[in-house]
Amino acid sequence: MSTSLSRPGSGTLTDAVQGGRMNRRAWTVTAMLVVFQIIAFADKAVLGLVAGEAMPELGISAVEFGFIGSAFFFLYSVVSFGVGLLSRRVSVSWILLAMGVFWAVMQFPMLLGGGAAVLLVTRILLGGAEGPATAMSLASVHGWFAPQDRALPSNLVAAGSALGPVIAAPALAWVIVAFGWRWAFGVLGIVGIVWALVWLLVGSDGPFSVRRARPEEPAATAPEDEAAASGFDGQRVVPVRALLLSGSFAAAVLGGFGNFWTQGFLTTWSPQYLTGVIGLTLAEVGIVSTLPWLFGAGLLLGLGVLGRSLMRRGASVRAAIAVPFGAASVIAGAAFLLLPATGGALAVVLLTVAAGCAIIYPMLPSALAYTVAPAQRGLVMAVLGGVASIGAICSPFVIGLLMDAAGYRAPEAGEQRNPDAIASMAAGLHHGFALTGAVLLVASVVALMFLRPDRTGTRLQQRYASAGPA
Repeated sequence: MSTSLSRPGSGTLTDAVQGGRMNRRAWTVTAMLVVFQIIAFADKAVLGLVAGEAMPELGISAVEFGFIGSAFFFLYSVVSFGVGLLSRRVSVSWILLAMGVFWAVMQFPMLLGGGAAVLLVTRILLGGAEGPATAMSLASVHGWFAPQDRALPSNLVAAGSALGPVIAAPALAWVIVAFGWRWAFGVLGIVGIVWALVWLLVGSDGPFSVRRARPEEPAATAPEDEAAASGFDGQRVVPVRALLLSGSFAAAVLGGFGNFWTQGFLTTWSPQYLTGVIGLTLAEVGIVSTLPWLFGAGLLLGLGVLGRSLMRRGASVRAAIAVPFGAASVIAGAAFLLLPATGGALAVVLLTVAAGCAIIYPMLPSALAYTVAPAQRGLVMAVLGGVASIGAICSPFVIGLLMDAAGYRAPEAGEQRNPDAIASMAAGLHHGFALTGAVLLVASVVALMFLRPDRTGTRLQQRYASAGPA
């Protein structure tokens, strides 16, 4: 595809904009990416939902279960970085297809009778394959919209992350009750295959992305300046290491660490809290556990509309994205700190607010995307997600240790939890809530103070005016 905006013709960006075809295709791809994110986060949520039945049947303790929850993120960083590099040479559309197929395949071993070892291995492999999901989704959607219009579609894709458990939790809870916990994995595998088939038909890279021209499109002409060569946004390609060593990247990593910590905690242990401490049935958990994610999805959509409005009026990326992210994280941290002192309905409300405000990680890669050229977005987003995901590696295992230290022991198969076991579970999880609140408050303050994408992007452009790719 031509990199010049001033040369209209068949297959060019100008032709797509003038003909109105880009917007229709852009929103179709956006919808598919929302579903992609829903599936990805449903894959994370399923482990917590099956815990009550899987732990006794497989003979897994709280610490072992926490370790399996953490294992989902063991390869997150490595694969995220590798796929980020690959995205500079391979179409993001094909990367997304390959990821979707692999996710689906990894679900079926547990359906077919896998034990604890199989669960561990498949979770590690599945987590590695899902590591670049958010980065690749955002890189894809950014390729379909002009810079000033990206806040809303980006947050729509991000909202898919929150809608995954919202949609999956009630459906999977019903599947578990009706067909057994193994079929929860089977259903996700089938859904993944269906998505991949549809994406094969409708998915593609957008006109604002950097990709190889297709045969039917005119070949790119030699650029007249480096800005044109770097992509449609006018950003020059700069050494990625310069961004990775910046204060903005460090602040985004810490902010993301807090978000990933919360995600790992929630997807692994939240259903146990609702059944064991609050006293809900599995069917009720399937409904109540959707509330934080539904709240988070609504928050992301609201912040997306706000960010789009602010940026169209000339506001900075910091004001439109970074500051709202930091403010939401402050609220989340405070709510988590209050949770141990509450119970019943009030605890559910606080958990909803705390978790909902802490699952807005995709705002961070969206903010950093404005600091680099289109060709570098996928790599930067993937590296950010890979490093920040260490939070999700730590939290499930750490919470398991806290529960073990509090004296909690998982019941044997067919055994009911006694009052002492419930009390020890509550003590361990309450310590986990307090620790999570502290992590989020530190992360949010750092993000508010040091996440400045506009300043960082301008400085990099000025410093590396003639730099080549990293």
